[in-house]
Amino acid sequence: MKHLNIIITGKVQGVGFRETTKIIANQMMVTGFVRNEKDGSVYIEAEGENVFLEEFVNWCHEGPDRSRVENVAVSDGEVKNYRNFEILRK
Repeated sequence: MKHLNIIITGKVQGVGFRETTKIIANQMMVTGFVRNEKDGSVYIEAEGENVFLEEFVNWCHEGPDRSRVENVAVSDGEVKNYRNFEILRK
């Protein structure tokens, strides 16, 4: 089990990014959350097995059809044992 903090910048708000991320995370057995940030980025905390997280991060570089991902910053974090994957709304 591994924990990743992911910050995605570009045209990533208002394009269904959070909803699609939840679908992809559920398909890949990744837990955690996704939320929009005030600076226009998307922040994700993701947990799962390395092989699934690798695929998940690869997807983050693409995003949903209407998005335009410019940068994906990934850092390791402390495992929090999330039970599912949620969309957080501030």
